[in-house]
Amino acid sequence: MTQRNEAPPSSLPAPEPPPAPEADAAPGTDAPKKKKKGKKKKDGELGTSRGIETMFRTSYQTHNDLSQLADNKANIMISINGIIISILIASIAPGLGDSLWLMVPTAVLLLGCLTSMVFAVLAARPRVSRHDVSVEDARSGKANILFFGNFVRMPKEDYVEGMQELMRNTDRVYLNMIRDIYSLGGVLDRKFRLLRVSYTAFMVGLVAGVLMLLGSYLITGMVAL
Repeated sequence: MTQRNEAPPSSLPAPEPPPAPEADAAPGTDAPKKKKKGKKKKDGELGTSRGIETMFRTSYQTHNDLSQLADNKANIMISINGIIISILIASIAPGLGDSLWLMVPTAVLLLGCLTSMVFAVLAARPRVSRHDVSVEDARSGKANILFFGNFVRMPKEDYVEGMQELMRNTDRVYLNMIRDIYSLGGVLDRKFRLLRVSYTAFMVGLVAGVLMLLGSYLITGMVAL
């Protein structure tokens, strides 16, 4: 019998080696992080326009609220002192001739109320400094045309021209707003300093007048006995 020569089996392609596992980060070291997109803000650069506008809006609102509060406090002191002075003049003053012991307490109370009322009026009184301003002053930064005390004497054409130039330059807009807020702060400082004097004078005059009235009444009663 003849033997068949069997053909050798066809060679199969060798399997691909599995991918090598990524090397774990060494203990104690941070794993590599992806880089974040976006540029970091450099020091000295201004914030976003939205943030700056919010800051200015909040600052203006705060200063306006404080100014309104100061005016309300001044009106309260004017009203209270006006009522007390009217009562003293109408009721007590005609009887001072018969009751001389009332003269000193009444005079102290009247003086304290009058001083308090004067300072309250000064705090509530508008104070506007007006001087001639030109477009060149606004361009050079010597005047703030956002404040009516500066532009009220400017011709209408110069004011419109100055405002148009101001709106084209964002840096100048911010600079004028900063100066305006600083001016508002100066006005508020003056108002509250005058109000402090007004309230102090009212408190001292009222306490001293009442104590003197009680003392005079007790001394007069003891003398009468």
